[in-house]
Formats: sequence, structure tokens, C-alpha cells
Amino acid sequence: MFDSIKRIIKKWRASRDGGHQLDALLAIADRDAPYAERSAWLIDLAHWIRRGNAVRGGANAPTAAATGAASAPASTAADETVNAASTANATHAAANPAPIKASIPAHTRIRYLLHVLDRNPAWKANVAGILRALLRESDGLSLLCDAGMPVHSGLVGAVFERVEAALIPPAPNRRELSAIVTLMFGSERDADWIDSLPTDLLVRIHALFDYARDTDEAGDSTPFSLDLLAALHNLTCQISSTGLSQTVRSRLGGNHDTSDEHDAHDEHTDHGTDTADMRVAMESQPFYRLTRAMLALETAHQAYTAGGPQEPLLREVNYLRLLLDECRSATGNVFAHLYRNGVSVDIVFQVERMRMRIERAEHLLDAWMAQHDPHAGARLTAELVRANLASQSVAHLARSNFSLLARKVVEYSADTGEHYIARDRAEYLKMMRMAAGGGLVTVVTVCVKFAITGVHFPAMFEGLLAGINYAASFLLMHFLHFSLATKQPAMTAPTLARELDGVGTPAGVDSFVSSVTALMRTQAAAVLGNVLLVFPVCLGVDLLWHALFHTDLISSDKALATLRSFSLLGPTPFYAALTGVLLWSSSLLAGWADNWFILHRVGDALAYNRRLRLTLGAAGAARLARFCRSNVAGVVGNITLGLMLGLVPAILTAFAFSFEVRHVTLSAGSIGVALGVLGPDALKLPALWWAVAGVASMAILNVAVSFALAFYMAVKSRDLRRNAVRSLRGAIWQRLKRRPLELVWPVTGPAHPDRVQ
Repeated sequence: MFDSIKRIIKKWRASRDGGHQLDALLAIADRDAPYAERSAWLIDLAHWIRRGNAVRGGANAPTAAATGAASAPASTAADETVNAASTANATHAAANPAPIKASIPAHTRIRYLLHVLDRNPAWKANVAGILRALLRESDGLSLLCDAGMPVHSGLVGAVFERVEAALIPPAPNRRELSAIVTLMFGSERDADWIDSLPTDLLVRIHALFDYARDTDEAGDSTPFSLDLLAALHNLTCQISSTGLSQTVRSRLGGNHDTSDEHDAHDEHTDHGTDTADMRVAMESQPFYRLTRAMLALETAHQAYTAGGPQEPLLREVNYLRLLLDECRSATGNVFAHLYRNGVSVDIVFQVERMRMRIERAEHLLDAWMAQHDPHAGARLTAELVRANLASQSVAHLARSNFSLLARKVVEYSADTGEHYIARDRAEYLKMMRMAAGGGLVTVVTVCVKFAITGVHFPAMFEGLLAGINYAASFLLMHFLHFSLATKQPAMTAPTLARELDGVGTPAGVDSFVSSVTALMRTQAAAVLGNVLLVFPVCLGVDLLWHALFHTDLISSDKALATLRSFSLLGPTPFYAALTGVLLWSSSLLAGWADNWFILHRVGDALAYNRRLRLTLGAAGAARLARFCRSNVAGVVGNITLGLMLGLVPAILTAFAFSFEVRHVTLSAGSIGVALGVLGPDALKLPALWWAVAGVASMAILNVAVSFALAFYMAVKSRDLRRNAVRSLRGAIWQRLKRRPLELVWPVTGPAHPDRVQ
């Protein structure tokens, strides 16, 4: 019994790459077989085409065909394995002495297959009949319209749908082209070789479809061009339905310059005069005219097929192309409205799907108009194969959903981020002054932190008090317009997402690299401003405290333990990296709060609230709305950052692993207090210098980790390919090698006058 099970398992494993030989496949082809058998036969033929680099058992097939053999069992085929390229070259040379280039294995196998069919008309007639019958009897809309189009906006439902499709593949008796394509082509490589089919093969494949077509079959068949037209009709209806829905229609607006929209919105007390909210006449919207244009095209096509002139048809085709292009532009207006007025993942999902349908409609229209161009059909087939694979991939689903989430997060937080990028010397010095103020506030934060830890509260309560201390300090910095070092990368990196739109050109890449350099230089200014103030002032506070009260802020044992805890040789780098994650996480929450405030028009609700207007007056209510709009992200970000810095270490230490906050400014202040307690003799302690090195690592890791995560989010929001990201990293590295001083000091005058607005 065990031997039988082993044999079954071995056969199951071998079946992955196994299959019938070509002569056996062609021998059993039957155009009159049931639908399921014909589709299963075509799937086996596709598997033979996609298999390996060698044609096995096919060397004798041409001979058998030449002698008129109707079939040749696989068992009687020659066992010799011939190289696919050599066999194809030899057989092709017999019919065409012109030399051919070495080709892709799948191309070689198709060439060999067509040669075998040319040598055996009976096999060729059966194969051609099967291909025509499957196209005629299968539902093409499932492939032409639905392949690659997302169905669920929710991640969970879509994941279950794709996992189910992976575990239970479609049966070949489903009369849908999408099912056949799914079973025939299971790799991106298939789309690549289909897209690169040479002209001579495409011409022969097209000729195969028309081979031995009888009059009865011609009268009963539905041309595939009509399927393309029906799919185009279906897509235009779906595009029009989505474009005219309330969620999209209300965000279309007019085409206008929005570069200064935020400033104008803040300066005017009337929050209802935003031009983006102006109603657009229904008749002027391309989505309203799209279905009518499609009906006009179908009418013109019917007239043309009945013998009418071609000019009306071409005119309607051009008009439909124009409307599709206008619909594409309208989707850009919707995205612009979302970026100004808050981003909703569900709306972005609908608009993204509509944009994909517009692109698919354009491709179908191109293929329909170029029916006599074999390359147009190959391009469409390759695109449909890729789309069908993407619609079944869980990894692609995760990437697309993360891209939607990233777009929701980064777009609106970018408005606050630009203010934290110092691009010239004046802004650099301004950032240092802001950071110096932040360093002074941090002195109080450090002293209060030592007071809290000195009481020895329970860990969770101590973490809560520490979080409140941090949050209060960060809020004070926010309202005093001071700056905390290493916080800016998480808040400002989303600004770079907008510049990623232009990285397709050398000027765009240079602008992006300049922004990254300016951002890193800004962090250098913030770190210097914080540390150069917090360290000496904390040292002076402890000395003053000792002079006044004859005691220190902390004990000498606590001071020595503080220095040792910051050592570069310990877990400090790991803790600093995790602190960078917390900095980035707070920026996500700040961006979410800002987006929520705008998306739900809380500012308008405050500005027009009846009781607020009676209490504060119309101008006062408008000022309150502007104040809330300007500070909601900062307040939420600072409160969440402070609470996370206090509570997350306590929670992780209690339930997971030991963790302590390692922030460069807080740690530099703590070293200043410790040095004041230990006195000049501390300069001889190795622990002090290892702690200084640890603080330097904190500065690097706090900035690097938070910026890297925010940059990754920005890249995902733009769905850049790996090659593009790799080239950006290379451009940044080349800039740093050529001009390393730009990281710490700005060039004379404005380095890049083109500011991101």
C-alpha cells in the first residue's frame, strides 16, 4: 500500500512539468468534442508550448504528417530529444531558406507547431475548428472587461476571494474566456513572450483561425470584433455610472489652478466659496456624454457594415477617444480635490478602478480599430494575461491596498511638511533658532522626567506620567513654534511624495535629490540647535540646583547608570531605531487627523455653527475654524508622540521585551544632568564617551529610520517600480559623494528656487 501511495505522490509531482507530446496532442484534437474536452485540450497545448527548452518526441511528427498519418501515439514517438531552436531552424529552413534568429523557447515551439500543422491538413483543420469554436462559445466579456479589475474595496473580502481562487482553480467546462486564460497562462513570462511574438508567427497564427472555415460555420459564428465592441460598450457604461455617482460627481469641480488654494481658503472667512465645490453642469461632463457617444459609434458601425461610408464611423471613434481622454483628465481632478479636501480610501478605490477601466477601454478601442494588425491583438492579449494574473495575486492585492493607504496618509500631511525643509541659509538659521528654543523646553522635560522616575511609581503609571510630560512639552514647542530634532523627517518626508511625480526626467530626479539633501541638512540644524542648548543648560541647572539646595537632581549612582545605559556598546542603537519607528508612527496619526478634519469638513461645521456665531460672531467662528485647521495635525501628532514615548516602553517591557526611549535631545539633556552630578572626574570615565557616541548613533538612527519609513510610504503612494527607487538611491549617493558638505551647511543663496507648494 505504501508503495502505491509513493507512486501516486511521485506521479503527482511529475505531473507539474509533465504532459502529452505534441504528436499525441494533435492526434486527439476533435473539433466536435464537448466544450470541456476542447478547452482541456487547448490548455494541454498551451502547457506544451510553455514547457522547457526542448521539443521531445516531436522529431518524427513532420514525417508522419507528410505521409498523411492521422495520428501518432506518444509511445511510438522517437525518444530522441532535439534542441527546440535547432529543430525549428531546420524545419523552417525547408520551407523558407531565409535565416532566422535564435528566439524565445515558446516562439520556437509555436513555430514548430505551425510547421507540423502545415504538413498535416487534417490536424490543422481540427485545431483551427477548436480555436474558432472556443472563441464563439465562450463569454469574452469576463476576460475583456473584468480581468484585472478589483471587485472589493475591502482587503479581507478580496484576500478570501483570491485565496479561494488559488485553491480552487476554474474548471475548463466554464464557458468563460477568463477561465481558459487562467488555466493556460500562469506566469508573467507568458505575457512577455506573447507580447514579443514576431510578425511572421502572428500572421501564421491569424491564418490558422481562418483555415478550413466552412460556410455553415461562418454563418453561425460571432466575430470576435463584436465581442470587443460589446466589451467596450460594457466598460463605457461602467465608467459613466461611476463618474456620475454622487461620491465622484461632487468632487469633479472645475479646471482651475489650485496652487494657492490653501492660502486663499485660510484668508477668507467664507468657507463655502471654494471653487472646487462649484457645481458643474451635467451636460458638460464627459461621463454623461460617454454612453451616448458609444451608442453613436455602434450605430455608425452597423451602417458601415451594411455598406455605408467609413467617414462617420471614424468620426465617432475619434469623438469617443476624445471623451475617454476627458474622463481620464476628470479623474485627475477628483484626485486633486481629494488631496485638497481629504482622502477617502473607498473613493480612491472607486476612482482608481474607473481609471483602469478607461485605460482598458482605450486599449480595446485600439485593438478593435486595428483588427488587421497582428501586433495589436498580441499586445491586447498580453495585457489581458497580465491583468488576469494580477487579479488573482494576493501579493499584488497587498501592494495595491498599501498603495491606497499610503496615498491617504502622505498627501495631506505633505502640506505641513514643506515648512520644515530649510532650502537656503536663511531658513537653515531659522531652523537652528527654532531648535534652540526646543532645546530650552526639553531642559524642563528632562528635569521632570528625573523627578517622575525618582518616585518609583509602578511601571505603567510611571509610563503614563512620562507620556504626559513629553506630550505637554511637545505641545508647548508646537504653540511656541519651536522645533524638536528628529521629528521633522516623519512629518516632512511625505512632501517628497509630490516630487516623486517628476522623477521620470533628469530635472525631476535632481529636484528630488536636492529636496532629500535639504531635508537631511535641516535635521543637522535641528539636532545641533537642540543639543547645543539642552546639554549645557541641563548641566547648568544641576549645578545651580546643587548651589542653592546642596543636593543634586539625581544621585551619583543614578547618574552613572544613566551614562552606562546610553553606551553605544549596549542596546542603544536598537532602542534608537525603535524610537524612530515611534516618531514615524506619530506622523501617521497626525496625517490621519488632518485628513479626517478636512474630509469631514469640520472647519466648515465650526465656521457656520449657529451657537458659535452667536457667541463669537461670524469672524470669531471663522478664526476658530482656521485655528483648529492649522493645529489639528500638530496637536494630535505631539500628544500621540508623547504618550507613545512614555507608554510603549512600559507596555513592551511588561509583555514582550525590554525597551527604553532613546531620543537624541532627551538623552543629551540627561547626559548634561549626569555630568553635573559626577563633576569633572566624569571626563575620565569611558562610560561618558561611550554615552556620547551612543547619542551620536541616536541622532543618526532617529533620523534615518523615521525618514526611511516615511520615504517608503511616499514611494508606495506613487507605486514606483524597484528600478526607479534604485536609481533614486544611486542619484542621492552620487550627490553626497560630489558635495558632502551640503548635508551640514546650505550653499550660498537659494539652492533651488523652485519650492514645492
